[in-house]
Amino acid sequence: MLKMIAFVVAAILSIGTGTFLASLIERRSVAALEDVMNAQLLQFVGIDANGLMVTLTGMAPDEATRFTAFSIAAGVIAPDRLIDRMSVADSTDLDPLRFSIEMLRNGDGISLIGLIPSDTGREAVLDGLDSLVGATAEVTDMLEIANHEVPRGWDEALQFALDALRDLPRSKISVASDRVAITALTDSTEEKAEIEASLTRAAPDSLQLVLDIAAPRPVITPFTLRFSILEGEATFDACSADTEQAQARIIRAATAAGYRGEPTCEIGLGVPSPRWAEAIEKGIAAVAQMEGGTLTFSDADVTLVAPDDTPQPVFDRVVGELEGALPVVFSLHSVLPEPVKIDGTGGTDVVPEFVSTLSPEGLVQLRGRVSDDVQRNAVNSYAQSLFGTDQVYSATRLDPNLPDGWPVRVLAGLEALGHLKNGSLIVQPDFVELNGVSGTQDANGIVARLFADKLGEAEDFRLTIRYDEKLDPINAPPTPQECTVQINAVLDEEKITFETGSATISESAKEVLDRIADIVSECEGVAMEIAGHTDSQGREEMNERLSQRRAEAVLTALLDRRVLTTSLTAKGYGETSPIADNETQEGREANRRIEFRVLSGPELEAAAAEDAAEEASE
Repeated sequence: MLKMIAFVVAAILSIGTGTFLASLIERRSVAALEDVMNAQLLQFVGIDANGLMVTLTGMAPDEATRFTAFSIAAGVIAPDRLIDRMSVADSTDLDPLRFSIEMLRNGDGISLIGLIPSDTGREAVLDGLDSLVGATAEVTDMLEIANHEVPRGWDEALQFALDALRDLPRSKISVASDRVAITALTDSTEEKAEIEASLTRAAPDSLQLVLDIAAPRPVITPFTLRFSILEGEATFDACSADTEQAQARIIRAATAAGYRGEPTCEIGLGVPSPRWAEAIEKGIAAVAQMEGGTLTFSDADVTLVAPDDTPQPVFDRVVGELEGALPVVFSLHSVLPEPVKIDGTGGTDVVPEFVSTLSPEGLVQLRGRVSDDVQRNAVNSYAQSLFGTDQVYSATRLDPNLPDGWPVRVLAGLEALGHLKNGSLIVQPDFVELNGVSGTQDANGIVARLFADKLGEAEDFRLTIRYDEKLDPINAPPTPQECTVQINAVLDEEKITFETGSATISESAKEVLDRIADIVSECEGVAMEIAGHTDSQGREEMNERLSQRRAEAVLTALLDRRVLTTSLTAKGYGETSPIADNETQEGREANRRIEFRVLSGPELEAAAAEDAAEEASE
């Protein structure tokens, strides 16, 4: 009996121990697999243990991921203990492929990496890139190709990016169907502004354009600052600083002296001393003490020109204090000038003058004094090189008694006049005045640096240069060629369609007409022709009339969108200018089109005569 009881107890203990060990193995197997799946970011895997067997469930995004999950599990648990019941998501439920290209261009060549549609093909991307890198560099092709549908906007975005890459030798361009991001390095702030304006203008309307164009700090030579208080008004003609902190100190000093504008000190390289800002502060304070005058820093040379009515004791005191306060390296030249009397004709015998005027049309007149025939020829030749041979009229007179340095002052003045759209220059032995209008924002600074560098220590000059935004090349409207290229690019993407056999514009063409209207509005005044074309189906006369009516319908549609159409002409060409084979359906479809083109002078005259004849017949 005791043996039977002992056997039963042992059996119960054995079963309990086995159950406990199996449960422990289950928990540990599940925990181990959960840890490794989470570490591998495979959280979709479900894990179910039953004794020693482990079942894997869940929806894998693709077959490769399912296989990866099973392989990882087999590394933790013996494969004969695994049951794979994972499924794979239907490919139709997956997000469409995201096509993109990263383009990197530098001195070593061009690198391309990304995924492109097979319909695009490598040739469309690589064509022409070899010519950009030259013989010493290469194009590195790391593109992958997928046989999927080309997304809307991809071709336009890719072509825009390739065009941009050609103009940006140091750049990275990221391309997607709806977005192009461009990071590039330029040589100057002017080039940066031009590139940003050009890219923004050329980008397709449907494209999100992200620009990060950087320009290194320029080397400023000479490192120049010019501050004036004239007739109670404080102004900057030029302002340079080596750091943001120096810029802030200069602005504070100018504000304390009465400046009320918004000065922009150019931050660059080439400062003659790390104590530049301190020297500027001392100089501006000296101008404020005299309640007027002009302060010019050209590298380490400092010129202080007092108002001509400054009492001599005040002038001596301020100059003495400034000489003692300026840091070592800086050299002060001070001037208490005689009253300046400007005749402006170049003919006075009291103070010799050289006078030049520049008209808005680019015509230049030279009057006043030059030393001899050699100088007269030099001045005329230099002016012709700046403004054009046929644009210069010279009426100078000879005066052998002119002071030393006169030719330098005249030539420097003409060079400065070349930075204006129109204006006038007056040169005297101790004074130079330049007035006018420029399309360059920093024209005052450019001319101030020029005069500070070339006129020497006695650089008493006055600048009155007004910036006109309309004359700025960066803000200039598109050229006639750019206008037609932009419009026809829109039409290549989406045609203006009409109801069959009529000149009624389809409702689906509304969006493309809106886009064209925006471009035409920016091209105001550009003489363009709206050309209508048909295929060869039907009679030639009927096709010509239909194309004329369709071109006029487009003109009317633009007028309805408040576009000024006085410079636009509608012309129907019928079937006379095919661009494809009229024997195929695709060719006929291509031939039924609207095009825009720039009109030349003779064509304008012919169009005007034709319009006049039509009006007379009516």
